Amino acid sequence: MSDIALTEIEPKITTEHRWFEDAIAILMGASLVSFGVLFLKHAGLLTGGTAGLSLLIHYKFGITFGVVFFLINLPFYYLAMRQMGWVFTVKTFTSVFLVSTFSSLHDRFINIQALDPLYAAIFGGFIFGVGFIILFRHKASLGGFNILALYLQDKFSIKAGWLLMGVDITVMLVSLSVVSTYQLLLSIFCGLILNLIIALNHRKDRYTV
Repeated sequence: MSDIALTEIEPKITTEHRWFEDAIAILMGASLVSFGVLFLKHAGLLTGGTAGLSLLIHYKFGITFGVVFFLINLPFYYLAMRQMGWVFTVKTFTSVFLVSTFSSLHDRFINIQALDPLYAAIFGGFIFGVGFIILFRHKASLGGFNILALYLQDKFSIKAGWLLMGVDITVMLVSLSVVSTYQLLLSIFCGLILNLIIALNHRKDRYTV
């Protein structure tokens, strides 16, 4: 039998996730991220990006994190559509909506009486990292400055990594008006844990989907 004939009768192997797999994964990933937000809120800690900016506004003005996070991300969807396409944009919008919703619901079901800030930083970083990996593996994100950074890099050759670092540093420095130095250091530590998990588990040369 010829090679062509063998190829024709072999079953096709697909590595793409099916729609219901994406739906379940986005639900789980967003749930974990929102639970990480719960840890940070109760310990008075921060993180980078739009989530960090949303927490900062929440601490300073008392506005619900979920509302702020959802509204801050709205302007970035146009860029997401242009940069990543409509599928990525819909997944990202859904992820942001779920994180915003779940982060507002947790307090109705969980009553945390005491939470050590160091514990919150470590396990908050773990939970964030796993949640982000799930979202990334299913070609979704939490939008925000990541999309803007990719757009500016493509349009004006501004390095996305440097821009995101600048945003995170700015958020952290401004946060000194509402958090202590100890809380800020723990927030940086949490960010290092989060990025370490992503660096170890989200590599194109190791994973194909």
